[in-house]
Amino acid sequence: MLDAMSAHEFATLTTDDLVTGEAVALDLPPAGLGTRMVSGLIDVAATLVLLVAVVMVFMTASLQADEALLWVAWIGTLVTVFLVFPTSMETLTRGKSLGKLAMGLRTVRDDAGPVSFQQSFVRALLAVVEVYLFTGVPAFFCALLNSRGKRLGDLAAGTYVVRERVRLRLPPPPPMPPRLATWARSADIASLPAGLVLGVRQYLGRLPTIDPDSRVRIGVRLAEQVSPYVAPAPPAGTAPEDFLCAVLASRRERDTARLAREAALRARLTARH
Repeated sequence: MLDAMSAHEFATLTTDDLVTGEAVALDLPPAGLGTRMVSGLIDVAATLVLLVAVVMVFMTASLQADEALLWVAWIGTLVTVFLVFPTSMETLTRGKSLGKLAMGLRTVRDDAGPVSFQQSFVRALLAVVEVYLFTGVPAFFCALLNSRGKRLGDLAAGTYVVRERVRLRLPPPPPMPPRLATWARSADIASLPAGLVLGVRQYLGRLPTIDPDSRVRIGVRLAEQVSPYVAPAPPAGTAPEDFLCAVLASRRERDTARLAREAALRARLTARH
């Protein structure tokens, strides 16, 4: 869920806030310590099972090999199990491990984007130390003290873990400002990216609780993001929030009409057959 933010949170953005391309601070819910511990235990158990399986394969394949080759096989096993597997898994699934899949969690960058291969590698590398060599003690205390529940690997990689299985709550869609209705009917308003629409709706839904300075600043930044999708520009002197309301209301009306036309067309085609 993208939790709605208070006026104070909008006014005082910190390094713990997420500022998206839509210029709205979105407080993605970080995973709780208990959930992360369960997820971590699942990952550790899966890693140990994989370690035993890979060791069995390597040992069977190198029964007739000399001691040097056995050492190479052992090092290769450790690298594969503790680095290659978790890094590949997290990169390919865009931030998920077996434990995170089970618990509905995902690792994201500090800006809420998907983790990169480099970030996944750093997390896996430090997990060898903080999780396996020191039995998870450094990871536990670091996550306990950090506001986002970050372990050392997250701090080094610039990531944190969020909850995915949450309900998204959006405010009611904004109405069309009466004085912009005529302009909106004749304006060319393209479809907006989903993330931008979400950011605008969050902002408009929190307008009554945002202090005036932040209201203007965030509104202007959002209007600048929306402007490339609209032509011509709204009448001079239009407040950013009115402009944003008009754009979303107009797009909603147009999309509703388009869907109604498509439904009527399908009904006619079905009736003919």
